[in-house]
Amino acid sequence: MNLVRTAMLLAFMTALFMFVGFLIGGRGGMMIALLIAAGMNFFAYWNSDRMVLSAYRAQEVDERNAPEFFGIVRDLARNAGLPMPKVYLYDNPQPNAFATGRNPQNAAVAASTGLLSMLSPEEVAGVMAHELAHIQYRDTLTMTITATLAGAISMLGNFAFFFGGNRDNNNSVGFIGALVAMIVAPLAAMLVQMAISRTREYSADRRGAEISGIPLWLASALAKIAGGAAHIPNYDAERNPATAHMFIINPLSGERMDNLFSTHPNTENRIAALQEMAASGMNGSTAAVRAANPSRKSRSVPNTGIGRDGSQPPKGPWS
Repeated sequence: MNLVRTAMLLAFMTALFMFVGFLIGGRGGMMIALLIAAGMNFFAYWNSDRMVLSAYRAQEVDERNAPEFFGIVRDLARNAGLPMPKVYLYDNPQPNAFATGRNPQNAAVAASTGLLSMLSPEEVAGVMAHELAHIQYRDTLTMTITATLAGAISMLGNFAFFFGGNRDNNNSVGFIGALVAMIVAPLAAMLVQMAISRTREYSADRRGAEISGIPLWLASALAKIAGGAAHIPNYDAERNPATAHMFIINPLSGERMDNLFSTHPNTENRIAALQEMAASGMNGSTAAVRAANPSRKSRSVPNTGIGRDGSQPPKGPWS
């Protein structure tokens, strides 16, 4: 059902993109918009992961410099039957995480240093299982393409007023049509982007709980991440708001309502759904995760290799 809904939403966004092009330049504008959309989708397919990781200055880690964190992802990927994704850390005090990549064979998961310092290994496992679920469902590609089209529609809407409303051009739609393109089209694109994100988060929560085997790990993590995100700003995300829907919890400020104007479902609702799963007696294969990553009273966070001030501190294990 989610796949059908996502396909319908993406088709709507493509049609909306072409409609805005028609308002700006008639049939010729519509065809140009279609070509632009195809080009942007092609570019996003091959380069979206590198663009997002670069925006957050994420650094790849492995068993040598982040053995516990890397081991969590490795064991969860095995539980999920997925290829091992690349593992990244980015230096940010706000606890959060995201996944990116065009398919399971070319995927990456990234966590903030704030996430590793605030959460227990079990809670980190719940978060990473959620991100692996996004990879398994190929949500990362869908969300990237949606975000790219939404941004393009907003950009076209800004131009529509100047070009579509010009009396000297051959556009028969005129000023009213340009006004619609300038205001309604970007709003509709935003709603579609957010609706896709909301449906995907619920699905990834459930599948992530199945991968880790313990729904309450993710439930506990969501509560801590939401509390941290509410009080700790993420300036990189504020500069790149189009990436907000990729995170497990909205990294931007001011979004707490469970409606179409929120990039994520209400956190309390997500936690309640996970608690219902736990109450139903769900249990899974978690022995590998527990054995490889026992709970510890204290630990240091593996360094991303680059400080916020551009310094290059030595990397260390999360142990």
